[in-house]
Amino acid sequence: MKTVLKQLITPVTQKHWFADLLFALTRFICGMLLTIDFGSAKFGMPWTPSDKNLGLFEIVDWFPTDVASYGGVFAMAPVFFAWMGGFSEAVGGLLLALGLKTRIASFLIMCTMLVAIFFQKWGQGTWGMLPAMGFLWISIYNLYLGSGRFGLDYLISKKL
Repeated sequence: MKTVLKQLITPVTQKHWFADLLFALTRFICGMLLTIDFGSAKFGMPWTPSDKNLGLFEIVDWFPTDVASYGGVFAMAPVFFAWMGGFSEAVGGLLLALGLKTRIASFLIMCTMLVAIFFQKWGQGTWGMLPAMGFLWISIYNLYLGSGRFGLDYLISKKL
């Protein structure tokens, strides 16, 4: 049981360190773009622009209405799903950039991007879906491999 748990939390590393560095740069840039540009526009974080008038962990007023328009389960709890979407973009993007709890953050980002693609961006063409699709592919990749050797998950797994 202990070896199975260790395999689940230990990031996959590449044969050459520069391959891990390239993957870490991609993970860091995408995580920071997601948290600074997309997440902070919807969710109150310390780096959210002051013109948004959002308190810490507060969701922007238009977002629950947008989420409710998706129908189904989203219409039953739009504030919860809006909060989860904002959280996964703002906090999940930061965790992805740092390589901390990478697989959990990647799963949350993946779910959010699938909802964004199929419920919000569908019908806007490939260019309209492209940002969400890019974050989806990065999150799927990191869901499988974890942070690599240039992430906090790797350092933590070495201590265990």
